[in-house]
Amino acid sequence: MHQYSLAALLLISAMPQAMAQTPSIDPLQSRSWAAGCANCHGTNGRAEAGMEPLAGLNKDDIVRKMLDFKSGRRPATVMHQLAKGYSDAQINAIAAYFAAQKK
Repeated sequence: MHQYSLAALLLISAMPQAMAQTPSIDPLQSRSWAAGCANCHGTNGRAEAGMEPLAGLNKDDIVRKMLDFKSGRRPATVMHQLAKGYSDAQINAIAAYFAAQKK
C-alpha cells in the first residue's frame, strides 16, 4: 500500500512540470489564424446572411466540426482542404477565439 502512495505522490508532484512544458498559444496568434476565416464566416465570426456564423458558438462543437472536415468525415467544398492546414492545437485555439466572440 505504501508503494502505491509513493507512486501517486510522485505523479502528482510531476504534474506542474509537465504542464509547464505544454506550449501555450498567444491569443494574438489565435486571432491571426481566425482572421483567415473572415472571407466566408465574417469578421470575428459574424457572417453575412447565407454564410455560417462562428461567433459565440460552442468551442467543442467548432473543434468537432473542424476535425470532421480534416478527417473527411464531413463533406465540404473547401473546408476539408483548409482544415488539413491546421494542427489540432491550432484548431482548438481558433475555436476558442470564435467561442469567445459576441454573436
